[in-house]
Amino acid sequence: MATTKERNRTTVTWFILVGFSEFPKLTVFLFSIFLGIYLMTVFWNLGLIVLIKMDSHLHTPMYYFLSKLAFIDICYVSSTAPKMLFDFFQEFKSITFWGCTMQYFFFSSFALTECCLLAAMAYDRYAAICNPLLYTAIMSPALCLHMMVGSCITGFFGSLTQLCGLLQLHFCGPNVINHFFCDLPQLMMLSCSDTFFLQVITSVLTVIYGLASALVVMISYGYIVTTILKISSAEGRSKAFNTCASHLTAVTLFFGSGTFVYLCPSSDDSLSQNKLASVVYTVVIPMLNPLIYSLRNTEIKDALNRWKKAIFS
Repeated sequence: MATTKERNRTTVTWFILVGFSEFPKLTVFLFSIFLGIYLMTVFWNLGLIVLIKMDSHLHTPMYYFLSKLAFIDICYVSSTAPKMLFDFFQEFKSITFWGCTMQYFFFSSFALTECCLLAAMAYDRYAAICNPLLYTAIMSPALCLHMMVGSCITGFFGSLTQLCGLLQLHFCGPNVINHFFCDLPQLMMLSCSDTFFLQVITSVLTVIYGLASALVVMISYGYIVTTILKISSAEGRSKAFNTCASHLTAVTLFFGSGTFVYLCPSSDDSLSQNKLASVVYTVVIPMLNPLIYSLRNTEIKDALNRWKKAIFS
């Protein structure tokens, strides 16, 4: 709780985002790179959503979750990238207090939702490989819908908990955020209030969402690996592994970069490292996900070929 002296100080109503202003000579280059990444992210994920929607061969639980992941990625990257791109050529990269808190709320909601969704996708792969004869019965449309809605609701309430804690903090200056978006660790560093309670909440949520989701993934893949090793043919093992490799790659990148930022203690020396890691999980991963899931996926390639033939025939 803020002391009387702290309450008497001027309340901060807006913040300055440093962004990448420490590289003034690279402004145009960095803007071009991030704009290209953002446009490709939106285009590729939208393309994947449309492809899955249009091709009846892809109307399965696996691609249902993949289309939802693509939509979440578009929302996720759009919570930070447009403001970052707009600020590149602004002399004063300002954002209001409420704009800052709402940006973090939406960013956190989509991030936590993606954690839960990746765990649901791991369970889907477990059901497909370990119980192929019962797969359709296990992963019913109702269960898929419940898992998707549950992921969204869980992500929303997890982020709402952080938002309530954040709104209890008092900011009396300085108001300079050494980041390209309003991330919670940097906001806590600027607060005049005692942030211990919010730090505990953040750590608990990171453990619950991050480690619990990772645990579901590891248990699922433990059973998957055991089942794959029992397959007699090398071709069968390779096919089964390929259906899981993309998801495992996406999980590793997302959880690895996020855990580095939110579980490692923040300090002045680590801010640049955190900013780089944040670029990976806020901008790069949403762009890579559709590629990771599509490049080695024969069903996606076949659907693309069918779509091309339908268009140009």
